Amino acid sequence: MKMPSLAALALIATGFCVTGALAQDTTAPEAPEATTTAPQTDGTAGSSQDDVAIPGDAEAPVNETQIIPLNEGSPVTSPADGDLAAPDEAEQNEAMPGTGEAPEEIATPPVEDDGDAAAPADEEAGAAPAGENVRRSEEEPGPALEDGTDLSTMPADSPDINAGNPDTEPTDVTPAAARTAAEIFGELPIIGQPQYGGIGFQPAATSLAAELHWLDAYLLVIITVIAVFVTGLLAWVVIRYNRRANLVPARFTHNSPLEVTWTIVPILILVSIGAFSLPVLFDQQRIPEGDVVVKVTGYQWYWNYEYPEEEGVEFASYMIGADTSNMLTEDSFAQLQAAGYTEDQFRLATDTSVVVPVDTTVVMQVTGGDVIHSWTIPAFGVKQDGIPGRLAQLWFRAEEEGIYFGQCSELCGIAHAYMPITVKVVSQEAYAEWLDAVRNGELETW
Repeated sequence: MKMPSLAALALIATGFCVTGALAQDTTAPEAPEATTTAPQTDGTAGSSQDDVAIPGDAEAPVNETQIIPLNEGSPVTSPADGDLAAPDEAEQNEAMPGTGEAPEEIATPPVEDDGDAAAPADEEAGAAPAGENVRRSEEEPGPALEDGTDLSTMPADSPDINAGNPDTEPTDVTPAAARTAAEIFGELPIIGQPQYGGIGFQPAATSLAAELHWLDAYLLVIITVIAVFVTGLLAWVVIRYNRRANLVPARFTHNSPLEVTWTIVPILILVSIGAFSLPVLFDQQRIPEGDVVVKVTGYQWYWNYEYPEEEGVEFASYMIGADTSNMLTEDSFAQLQAAGYTEDQFRLATDTSVVVPVDTTVVMQVTGGDVIHSWTIPAFGVKQDGIPGRLAQLWFRAEEEGIYFGQCSELCGIAHAYMPITVKVVSQEAYAEWLDAVRNGELETW
């Protein structure tokens, strides 16, 4: 029975201790007043944080402050009371840095009665709200440079105000200015475009196109001779051997010289056509090593271009007016004018174009992304179908700077007529400048 008696005595003793401690807490003196102010850091314009008193270790001149005491009767823990628990985690988090003590009451600076609202209690120490007049202490120095120069005595336009201060030194953060294609390419003539009422070819801008034009003229001569000869022969037979002029027709069935003639002559004609057309065909199909390579992918209904040898150069090309239902409206007309075109180039001009240097071998890799398309530039004498899953090639070497238009030449859907092609042939210098501008994102249209 001894152990229960000892436990009861211990509990009774503990109760007396707690009662005494509570009685001592209720009569505890007021907490010490925190009157120290945070020092102003060198080089900052601390006009708003000068008069706010916060607990700290640094000594600074004290302004006129109004001390707000703790509420009487509030419990204050005493470090001498070893039987009391340590402050909880919430109280530790509220402790001010540098002191390790929980903030009790912060002295607030007096504010002149000029109609401005008082600073909020939760405002960060050292940041005065807009509109509040905070009185700077006369004893406190103004912002200064590292060498001790007082900034308040220097003119605002002094070149040495921000010297040596990395936080205030200006940095070049201005983005690259947007550029226009006209600034890079200059005025390019429009060479390859269809003409109203035209029945001939567009001017040849490559050797391939020139060869095709010559071959066409050569074949035209042969066809014309054959057509005139056959027409004349038919006319002579109708007139000479009609029923009234030839009442008794001849009854022979063979004529060996005539049969040999109409067999040999067509063979010679075909041989002569093949002798001149096959070299032109082989010249187109033998793809040389390209100085510039461009991959073309046809989609319904736009083109996508990629320069595999030039990192970061890939773009899509839409007809100007595709965003206005392929109709010539005020918006599409404004886009044409902004790109340097007129109403005559509507449904020919695109928002972006293929740019290649003059007198340079260009290889185009053509494919389709959905259905069969056909990439064609008549002035270059090239045309190549783009078939999904296959990569075909064509090449050209443009000989004159200018703008050339083409069209998709394979029926590819309802908007097949609205897939134009634009190629701009520029100088070597302009081409290199264009590549840099595209990589840097300085161009939106060209």
